[in-house]
Amino acid sequence: MAKKLIQKYSPTPEKIRSIKGLGYFAKWLGKPNLWQINRHNTAKAFAVGLFWMSIPVPSQMILAAVTAMIVRANLPLSVALVWISNPLTMPPIFYFNYVVGTYVLGLHTEASLHFEMSWSWILDTLGDLWQPLFLGSFVVGTVLAITSYVGLHLFWRFNVMKRWQNRKLTRNKTS
Repeated sequence: MAKKLIQKYSPTPEKIRSIKGLGYFAKWLGKPNLWQINRHNTAKAFAVGLFWMSIPVPSQMILAAVTAMIVRANLPLSVALVWISNPLTMPPIFYFNYVVGTYVLGLHTEASLHFEMSWSWILDTLGDLWQPLFLGSFVVGTVLAITSYVGLHLFWRFNVMKRWQNRKLTRNKTS
């Protein structure tokens, strides 16, 4: 059901290639496998989207789109999943990433985080925060990407097997 709904509103590769404003990117964006929904493209899209969602950089959507084009993942889904980290969810996500980074580096979290709403605090503390934040974000993003890729493959396979069993049961009942 969700697959048909998404395919209904997704543009076709021909329509993408016909947009003149895209220039060179139209050739890349017009590849059909970037818009298909299957087990492999969807699992890759979840891995790409969730990885870039956890990395605190500007232009996460662009990075997710470029990565999706390189690894041939579903482009709209990769970009949409980046929006899990929105202005409301960024503070808890990035704080968790920071805590993971401090744990990996063996630092103490409570001593280094006394938040103060001022530019001087941001400029003074940014030097201490960036290493644990980016390391933790990379670790969390990698774990999310691997877990979502494997988990989606298993879920998809389980769902297909269940449908086959249901078909087999209904076929046996009718004969």
